Amino acid sequence: MSQPQLSLPGADTVVKTAGTYARDLAERVVVTFLQAFVGALVLTSPFDLNMWQAAAMSGVAAALSLVKGVIARVRSVSNSASLAKGV
Repeated sequence: MSQPQLSLPGADTVVKTAGTYARDLAERVVVTFLQAFVGALVLTSPFDLNMWQAAAMSGVAAALSLVKGVIARVRSVSNSASLAKGV
């Protein structure tokens, strides 16, 4: 017996190539930087940090995101920047 297929409107099959991996990794790094930057800006006043320290903290978070994505690529053959299996 075959399992029923679930069809989602607008869902496309993602072909995992080096290009999709690079785009995935770039998106993850940029979003991590922006999230960390906004979070750090919120903390600048209570912890008496300046904006450049907040930006540096964001850069460290983005760099760690990049390293994680590269490790995921080396560890897996799936052309994914995720450490989760099957992604």
